[in-house]
Amino acid sequence: MSFTRLTAVVLCAVLTAGCQSVWNAGTTVRTTETAGKSGTGELQTDLEPLTKRFAALGTPEQARWMSGTFGSGRAPGPSTYWIDAVITLPASKVDELQSAYDPEPAGKTPDVVDGLRGELPGGSFLTGDRLDQAFAADQWLAKAYLVPDDRVLVLVATGS
Repeated sequence: MSFTRLTAVVLCAVLTAGCQSVWNAGTTVRTTETAGKSGTGELQTDLEPLTKRFAALGTPEQARWMSGTFGSGRAPGPSTYWIDAVITLPASKVDELQSAYDPEPAGKTPDVVDGLRGELPGGSFLTGDRLDQAFAADQWLAKAYLVPDDRVLVLVATGS
């Protein structure tokens, strides 16, 4: 079997493995389960890994973050990584982000891993596509939430 054909077979098997059949009122419905976040559970505070990946942060004052991969390490192939971060920014950076990207109320709390939920501020979360794009870099996609009163930015990022 050629390498390309073998690769296609493996890819199909991996994609199909995440699907399951569900019996619902006499019809079979295919659903896809979302791979869960897994990691060490260690709360990080170093800024360099974040500022290296997300230049739009500028120079944050502090951060609390966790990271890991999606799914099980037993699956073959490359991994997809995640980073959930609660970052305190200088007031000038918060003003800059608000002015440049005009975020609007999110209407919900960011979906971060359990170990980071206690770090979330209690204020109103602002978000928007333009703010998200400001933090999308290289091979990272991000959902960004700004809490101006607390000078906090919450990032929920996925990358490879």
